[in-house]
Amino acid sequence: MRRINTLLLVLAGLLLCNVSFAQTNASYKGSKDKMDYFLNVLDRLYVDTLDFNKLTEVGIKEMIGELDPHSSYTTAKDVAASREPLKGSFDGIGVTFQLIKDTINVVEVIIDGPSEKVGILPGDKIVKVDTLSATGKHVNTNWVRDHLRGKKGSKVTLWVKRGKSDKLLEFVVTRDKIPMYSINVSFMVDKKTGYIKLDRFAQTSPQEFEKAFQKLKEQGMEDLIFDLRGNGGGYLNVAFYMASQFVEADSLIVYTKNFRGTGETYHATKSGLFRSGKLIVLVDEGSASASEITSGAVQDWDRGLIMGRRTFGKGLVQKPVDLPDGAEVRVTISHYYTPTGRCIQKPYDDKDAYSKDLSNRYKHGEYLTPDSIDFPDSLRYTTPRGKTVYGGGGIMPDIFIPIDTTNYSTFYNDLVRRGVISSFTMNYLSSNREALKQKYPTFDDFRKNFIIDDKMYNELVAYAKNEGVVDSAKLRFSYKLEAFAKTKRAELDSIYSSLDDLKKMEQFEKMMHEYVQDEYQKDIKDRNADKAPKLIKTYLTFEIARNLYTYSEAYRIILEDDVTYQQACKAINDNKLFRRFKISH
Repeated sequence: MRRINTLLLVLAGLLLCNVSFAQTNASYKGSKDKMDYFLNVLDRLYVDTLDFNKLTEVGIKEMIGELDPHSSYTTAKDVAASREPLKGSFDGIGVTFQLIKDTINVVEVIIDGPSEKVGILPGDKIVKVDTLSATGKHVNTNWVRDHLRGKKGSKVTLWVKRGKSDKLLEFVVTRDKIPMYSINVSFMVDKKTGYIKLDRFAQTSPQEFEKAFQKLKEQGMEDLIFDLRGNGGGYLNVAFYMASQFVEADSLIVYTKNFRGTGETYHATKSGLFRSGKLIVLVDEGSASASEITSGAVQDWDRGLIMGRRTFGKGLVQKPVDLPDGAEVRVTISHYYTPTGRCIQKPYDDKDAYSKDLSNRYKHGEYLTPDSIDFPDSLRYTTPRGKTVYGGGGIMPDIFIPIDTTNYSTFYNDLVRRGVISSFTMNYLSSNREALKQKYPTFDDFRKNFIIDDKMYNELVAYAKNEGVVDSAKLRFSYKLEAFAKTKRAELDSIYSSLDDLKKMEQFEKMMHEYVQDEYQKDIKDRNADKAPKLIKTYLTFEIARNLYTYSEAYRIILEDDVTYQQACKAINDNKLFRRFKISH
């Protein structure tokens, strides 16, 4: 079977025969003929019955693996799910949920959605869907998606447990089109500064941006902080739209190049919503593709300040091609270049190094200081106003903001990852929701006056302990022993060159003791125990707020401890800073 897999590396070409592409590679026809002949041989001579559909899929996957890191193959079954986040909507019941202890907990009910119309509330637990039990180990995210989503107009009966009552409530929900927003957070930072966070470049992003922008404009917005951190990209045309809102009409936004000479250029539209006023774009290592096109255009045209850390470096253009069976291949066809000529794509000759690039950046100290990044003169470019920018992969911000290493604790991370804070919040709100709404009728009331006291914090810690999460540094000896053997392999091999050497345990014991001791001290440091209470209280406050008010309002609690955001809030009012970076506003 492995031999067949190897021979099928170029099988994908057969599936593309009916698609019209300009072929300039002389080896293409010979390879296609070879695969035609080989498949014919298999069909006529192979000893067993073959599933050619399965072999084709294996061949495509193998071939894709020989290409660049971003060409991809998606099976027919998974195509719809892969496109859903970018389309901006799906058919369903209109709730967001969390799985806590194998139970579907309703976190948010979408306003005017199907569930809200029949009376389902945040905090409800869905325990039965039609005739099927919705609790237990069989209930996972895929199970929920398969049973709660469905065709618009179809009905589903939900049995819900509310509060402490043992009586189940029955709701018949008619599924409808449910929006998936790419802008979930927008608000006024101060009297003249707005903030908008774009999570992805989706089909509906232009309409969402215009709505958020106009709302802030009506509240007096003159300047804007545009947050693209963690935004991995999306639709290319949406990137052009977004950049067009900021740079002057007809300005070059991005251009593409390939060996065929079929690259294209893209320019800003005639109209744009925010072409004057101070602009700050926030980016980090999770900002990729469309985020880099937008921030690169803003930087190259001296339109705004880019703040944060170097972006991911994905500058490869993918063309989606539908295959005859409904599957999809996304084939890389070009490289992106910013207006000054910078290639956005980072090197990918070494695929293993490419996959580890972000972790290597962290190890090399790039998240802490820009001095760890080497920019040769050959990668130096100049903007129209004379500012120096650099290529080589990703967009390097004008103002570097190091990662906040103090904002970390293993105990806090364990609580969030295991869903302990979320489940504690749902239990707390089942008894206190109405009282809290009466005491804090608006988010501003809540934000100014609600406090997580020590009693509530200790209750959370006790709850976490009952869930198997405790505030301690674990020795994890077996894990460290395995890591020790890998890390010290060369030294161990030099010590124990023969069976007789196994008697020499003293040196080994010393090495082992020092290694485990050092690793344990690192675990104690990562535990960051003194920071845990503040981090946990902040996140708990956020979880309570998002259940009582809107996500956009609650997110402001998270931003209060966000160093990059806080620096941007100061910078947006610093006119001297904008002049120093030659920013047009």
